[in-house]
Amino acid sequence: MKQRPQNILLITSDQQHWNTIGKNFPEIKTPNLDRLANQGFLARRAYCSNPTCTPTRATLLTGQYASRHGAWSLGTKLPEDARTIGHLLGEAGYDTALIGKAHFQQLRSTPEFPSIESHPLLRDLNYWRNFHGPWYGIGHVELARCHGDEALVGQHYALWMEEKGFFGWRAHFQTNWEEFDYSDGHPNPPQKHKWSLPEEFHTNAWITERSLERIRRNKEEGKPFFLWASYFDPHPPYLVPEPWASMYDPAKITVPCVVSGEHEKSPSHIQKTQQEHPDFTDLQESCPWNHGCHSHLHGHDALAKDIAVYYGMISMMDHYIGKLLDGLESAGLADNTLVVFTSDHGHYYGHHGLTAKGPFHYEDGIRVPFIVRWPERVPAGVESDSLQSLIDVPVSFLRVANVPVPSFMQGINQLPVWCGGKKTVRKNVLIEHRHQPTAIHMKTYVDDRYKLTVYFERDYGELFDLQNDPQEIKNLWDEPASEALKLELTRKLLFAEMAVEPMPMPRVSIA
Repeated sequence: MKQRPQNILLITSDQQHWNTIGKNFPEIKTPNLDRLANQGFLARRAYCSNPTCTPTRATLLTGQYASRHGAWSLGTKLPEDARTIGHLLGEAGYDTALIGKAHFQQLRSTPEFPSIESHPLLRDLNYWRNFHGPWYGIGHVELARCHGDEALVGQHYALWMEEKGFFGWRAHFQTNWEEFDYSDGHPNPPQKHKWSLPEEFHTNAWITERSLERIRRNKEEGKPFFLWASYFDPHPPYLVPEPWASMYDPAKITVPCVVSGEHEKSPSHIQKTQQEHPDFTDLQESCPWNHGCHSHLHGHDALAKDIAVYYGMISMMDHYIGKLLDGLESAGLADNTLVVFTSDHGHYYGHHGLTAKGPFHYEDGIRVPFIVRWPERVPAGVESDSLQSLIDVPVSFLRVANVPVPSFMQGINQLPVWCGGKKTVRKNVLIEHRHQPTAIHMKTYVDDRYKLTVYFERDYGELFDLQNDPQEIKNLWDEPASEALKLELTRKLLFAEMAVEPMPMPRVSIA
């Protein structure tokens, strides 16, 4: 008897620190992610391919590094002719859908590089009423772009709120955002920590409800599905409705902080983040949108409050992920569905004196939470230190669906590790990050013990012994005793880059 096709449910958060799962970090409550981890595989060393949204999200679609797929930074777009798992799974008979955040395109639309994820199209509800894909090979999309109360609200999310009878949604979102004018009358100022938006109209509720509707439809039609439920939290701004905004007491929060003297040997752009009025002129002239290139100084109490709300955002998202998992089980599809939960990249909330994200490749920014559940195939309750990369996710999904993996994909099939057949299939991971070659262009090599970060056309770099210095306090780059190690890791970085070069054309003759 032919085995029935397996469903695939990808659940992603946005900018979630790898260690914010209650199972291993009791300061935060995530009962549903804990449940998922207890039923499957929890990776402790999973890495993004790039610690910013667009590049890694495009990697999850294409199975390619940003240097290959082209969406190399925020403010770029994934080319619309890119071949994706949406195309491949759709051609194999899968119903494919994305509900929530995409961010495959830039905020500004130009004649040369048009973007449907841009102002003013975001609020053209008639356009979104008639557009649901296909888009990047995904058959059905329901999209939004805003985080918290950002004025970028619109698209299918705004339509959903109005379909629910909530026509006053504009009062709960900003009406002006930077240089753009989104005025609907009197401008609404940004909110902080406690969001006035009723919980029932939060993006968590929208994504969960619409994802469950896709699952219900797929069950009725008897089609296998690939569904990407793409949540927006806990990406800043730190904003969430009650009771989640007050769920955690800031006085009981552990607040990470910089260690005295740890940046004495850090690259200059990291050192400048610890200054009150840093001068980033050399970087801003070549690229004015360098995220993270500003002062990261913050007061303890203010940061503790931000962290408390950040945890509240995660706990609220966890609650709705629980509803999604319950709905999958109620539909009788849980046993036939591979579920993967992860985030697009990490987050700093005081670690190394940093906040949010930027051109920094500390573990807090490049590691991500990663859970796999697949009943009767992935053993339950496994915690693993095997190296995982988000670039492996598309390849592994295709293997689940018994779809041939195209030669342009640069990841590795992780199914043998997830299913317990092998301890590891990776010797290393690569992480890229780029604004402009003349500003910051960096690549990082990580193996079981060491991490090396090199900067394009710069003499400085970073080298950490993750075994003896897991907090990454001592940069060994300029240590005479580490010179041989640095050369060896540089050689390994080169080999790792050579290993992922695509070979699309088979050799068919001697000449």
